[in-house]
Amino acid sequence: MQTLSTKDYIVFLLYFILIVSYGFWIYNRKKKEQTSSKDYFLAEGSLTWWAIGASLIASNISAEQFIGMSGSGFKMGLAIATYEWMSAATLLIVAVFFIPVYIKNKIFTMPQYLLQRYNSNVAMIMAVFWLLLYVFVNLTSILYLGALAISSISGLNLTFCMLFLAFFAVMITLGGMKVIGYTDVIQVFFLILGGLVTTYLALDLVAKEFGSSGVLNGFQLMTTHANDHFHMIFEKTNPNYMDLPGLSVLIGGMMIINLNYWGCNQYITQRALGADLKTARSGILFAAFLKLLMPVIVVLPGIAAFILYQNGHFHTEMLQDGSLNPDRAYPSLLNLLPVGLKGLSFAALTAAIVASLAGKANSIATIFTLDIYKTKLNIDADEKKLVNIGKKTIVIAMLIAVLVAPFLGIDKKGGFQYIQEYTGFVSPGVFAMFILGFFWKRTTSNAALFATIGGFMMSIIFKFMPAFVNLSFLNPLGFAVPNSNGVFEIPFIDRMGFVFLICVIGMVIISIYESKKGIKPNGLEVDSTMFKMSPSFIIGALIVVSIITAFYTIFW
Repeated sequence: MQTLSTKDYIVFLLYFILIVSYGFWIYNRKKKEQTSSKDYFLAEGSLTWWAIGASLIASNISAEQFIGMSGSGFKMGLAIATYEWMSAATLLIVAVFFIPVYIKNKIFTMPQYLLQRYNSNVAMIMAVFWLLLYVFVNLTSILYLGALAISSISGLNLTFCMLFLAFFAVMITLGGMKVIGYTDVIQVFFLILGGLVTTYLALDLVAKEFGSSGVLNGFQLMTTHANDHFHMIFEKTNPNYMDLPGLSVLIGGMMIINLNYWGCNQYITQRALGADLKTARSGILFAAFLKLLMPVIVVLPGIAAFILYQNGHFHTEMLQDGSLNPDRAYPSLLNLLPVGLKGLSFAALTAAIVASLAGKANSIATIFTLDIYKTKLNIDADEKKLVNIGKKTIVIAMLIAVLVAPFLGIDKKGGFQYIQEYTGFVSPGVFAMFILGFFWKRTTSNAALFATIGGFMMSIIFKFMPAFVNLSFLNPLGFAVPNSNGVFEIPFIDRMGFVFLICVIGMVIISIYESKKGIKPNGLEVDSTMFKMSPSFIIGALIVVSIITAFYTIFW
């Protein structure tokens, strides 16, 4: 069993004390300014651009990236970085087109948007759905995968690790979005510093394996000895094509995954909704720059672990139930780190997990308090009551996650790719409902219901269709590839693209039909002046796009 040394625990303890002390200081400093529930949940007007950007990344990067994406790097290479680099491009789209609509129409939660744009039925269905998804899928998976990783590195009991992470996250979350936003700045510092240290040492280990030294030599040796792991776009013959189907990672379903996640997700957009447009856009641009760095931290270590594994290392550590498990790549690397630095990397991993737990718990509390409790259970609740209900919701949600997570078989279902695929069952319909609601005023409530429910049903149909229909005719187009049994399946990213297009077409037909019957949908306030960008934002956005273009050109 692996354990941390005394020096590692001291490094980690210093991190823990720093985060808790800073969070307590922020809470005491800001609580006099806390005048409303929106201020508690959204830190209305209080977060700076750098706090928003850091909080976006801290909330996004968690065990599924450090463990799952590193595992995917071990298995398929740099191509998995498309989730991060395409996210950077997507953040620019969200900053330009989505955030202005939310801010102009004073939208603070996603169910509120659905209520304002469609009706209470659509809003309530999605509020309940998001709560269930956030508690029983996201919160539980972050908590359990994070505890598994920390347990494998430290040797501590799994249940203890879960309780510690939950307690740590609750302490931060109870202070409200101000505390989360500002402590996330420190979390991101540890996340990036510890992550870069791990990457540095991993590349140096590769260099030493071949009789050399230094990070640059290590990277060069990686591109030589694992050349197949440095291609961003897969051919149909690649065994990982089902996960990342060719050009679809640029112009297909990958855009739907990212636009839905970054633009239609309470957990993420909440960070920017309390700010003015300029601050929100600057924060999102900062997050886009940080996104460019993430593959260096979470993907390159996985590729390094693959090369070391090929050369006889980690053969015991990488096994689970007698078979190779790529998700063990990152913990295996951390166990090779020197004393002290292992504690720093341990702190970085904990920072990523705790920040994500805090962000998710805050979103759960926001949706339940403002969209369910305030609208259905206690319409007359005052601001103090709403804040107290939010705090109780945080504790209850975390307790539920601790209790049910061990029984969901999360560790048996894979890491990053699994989470992406099964989130994709609902993403196409939800995104279609949002995007048409933004920019086509004739979109009706029944059309939105069709996208929400119909999109989910169609995703299931496309998933199981290969068992009943021969889809080989799609193979020449790259939209179906044979599995190990010779059955042609549609890659889940392409499946999302198909479902999205069907949802949009269905919504247009329903909306046109209902408009002929005289049904007038609710519209949002949208005009072209809302999307005007400042010169500094344009320059920053062009730099981000240029860097992404260079990455794909070099590693095509």
